[in-house]
Amino acid sequence: MSHAIVELNKLAKAFMDGDQHHQVLDDLDFTLNKADSVALTGASGCGKSTLLNLIAGFESATTGEIKLLDHSTQQWTDKDWSQFRHQQLGVVFQQFNLLTPIDVRHNIVFPLSLNGKKWNDWCDHLVNVLGLKELLSRHVQSLSGGQQQRVAIARALAHQPALLLADEPTGNLDQQASIEVMDLMTKLTTELQTTVLMVTHSEECANYMQRRCHVKQGKIHE
Repeated sequence: MSHAIVELNKLAKAFMDGDQHHQVLDDLDFTLNKADSVALTGASGCGKSTLLNLIAGFESATTGEIKLLDHSTQQWTDKDWSQFRHQQLGVVFQQFNLLTPIDVRHNIVFPLSLNGKKWNDWCDHLVNVLGLKELLSRHVQSLSGGQQQRVAIARALAHQPALLLADEPTGNLDQQASIEVMDLMTKLTTELQTTVLMVTHSEECANYMQRRCHVKQGKIHE
């Protein structure tokens, strides 16, 4: 049994814009093993976020294969993708994407409720480490950017996913908040042995990851 969490084989993604053909990713091979942490860098528009969307099943590849936890996704239905996202995947976005009409506690427990589970000791641990204990009953829109991103990390890790995808997680934060968020995210994912793939433009954030890969001309260069 391999320890590959993500395996991409000859993956390609192209789209048409009017009569213009854009090859975003081209014949790309890439493997992420258990507990790997990788920073994905590259110029804007090079396909970094597209790659995350393909791995999360938000977009479909043009050709090639995506294997997740040793399962080929080629025959997966929407239900299979939903199950993978609910049980094995955590996602942290630059825009936080929190559920705004509800409080911090209900945002964090949301992914657990999708799996028929309730608040547990791990959630208590998350809010302690992330400094959210005093904020649980606060509505998320009343929080600072750094606090909102810490809530987003707690929500992404509440169900103890095998894989965390982070798309510019500190892009909307000042430098101090960025460092705090990266410190905490790295500590928690290391503790969980969660595999992390993070898109970033920040040199400082990239340094938190064990490996660094650069997307250029549709390929990943390490």
